[in-house]
Amino acid sequence: MPDINWYPGHMAKSRRLLLGQLKAVDAVVELCDARAPIATRNPDLNAMLAGKNRVLVLNKADLASDNETQRWLAYFKANGQPALKFNSNGGNTKQVLSAIEQATKQVVDRMKARGVNKTVRLMVVGIPNVGKSSFINRLYGSAIAKASDRPGVTRSNQWVKVSTYLELLDTPGMLWPKLENQRYAQILAYLGSIRDQIMDSETLAAELLELLLELNPEATKARYKLPDDLDEQEPELLLEAACKGRGWLLSGGRYDTDRAAGVILDEFRGGKIGKYTLEPCKK
Repeated sequence: MPDINWYPGHMAKSRRLLLGQLKAVDAVVELCDARAPIATRNPDLNAMLAGKNRVLVLNKADLASDNETQRWLAYFKANGQPALKFNSNGGNTKQVLSAIEQATKQVVDRMKARGVNKTVRLMVVGIPNVGKSSFINRLYGSAIAKASDRPGVTRSNQWVKVSTYLELLDTPGMLWPKLENQRYAQILAYLGSIRDQIMDSETLAAELLELLLELNPEATKARYKLPDDLDEQEPELLLEAACKGRGWLLSGGRYDTDRAAGVILDEFRGGKIGKYTLEPCKK
């Protein structure tokens, strides 16, 4: 597959907006995808958010391997960045709110000593499609921020008053200008953090299918009715085998690889195939 890069003009604007709003917030909530906790973190944020307390959330944990998520949580803790797992589509908010309270405790206590009950303000950041708007909606209790499973939907900052003393700023997803690590770029493409329209979706789905077979052969073969002797086949042949197994055929028995690609990508991103972590914790 050709090198993947996607940095539309609105992301440069998002970067400027983020930098302009940092002085207005007391801390930052950073979301990454639990299925790839390193690949889905923007490395530029470390310099941009220097000096701000940060709450790291491994979102979409319901779609990731439970064992791998626990290993990643232990990894981040050991490296001085405690994290928590969350599911924006139905997770318990208590742990998140507790982490936010801890991250802002110093400023709240300082204002309380002056007789002021401070409303804390946090910025929610992350790359496209990690679930920032859904995360805010979950904490708010209903759909107030526009959410979608496509990258690039949020284009501007939006303040949401979650409670009397808590406000969250929804920000557009932001990648970094050049995706030098193409392995990470490919993972981002699998997860839907990069627009499908800039890539060959059939090649992408075929290579995803190859990776899913490596991570969980039994579940993948069962989902796409693949024969047992396909483990070492080329990705394109795997995609054709899935067409045959699931009956995605055109007239004359030709394989409908375009349809297969769309379904495989959608089913993976929606968790219909099973729980997969594309980036196992090896540290």
